[in-house]
Amino acid sequence: MCGAVRFTAQNVPSGFGACYCESCRRWSGDRFAGVHVASDDLDVTGADHVTTLQSSAWANRSFCKTCGSSLWYRLTDGPEAGSCSISVGLLDDASGLVLEREFFVDRKNCIHDLPADRLQMTTADITAKYGALNDGSAQ
Repeated sequence: MCGAVRFTAQNVPSGFGACYCESCRRWSGDRFAGVHVASDDLDVTGADHVTTLQSSAWANRSFCKTCGSSLWYRLTDGPEAGSCSISVGLLDDASGLVLEREFFVDRKNCIHDLPADRLQMTTADITAKYGALNDGSAQ
């Protein structure tokens, strides 16, 4: 969000996963949607602004210590140790990505149900209601 940490990811797959476990919900404020990449395929600048927290026996979570943005979830144990899931919301272009897998689906709750008759507002709707936005993104 603040730009202190930037990364380039190579070999990003076309599918992503969503996790509903309590740790992911608390970390992201909702489900965590992440795209899985090998650590060698992640080039990070601003690494001195990254803080990492051991969040379970098998993984840690990294975030920007300047603004608090969630960055990635890295496996520390098991057959995929060292690989990470980057938050899909951090990708410049997530178009074409497809939800392929979900974890801890038995822990989904009411915030994950999207009723058909809900209010849906476009960028133009928000701009008309609240005023011009600098670049079309919420601040």
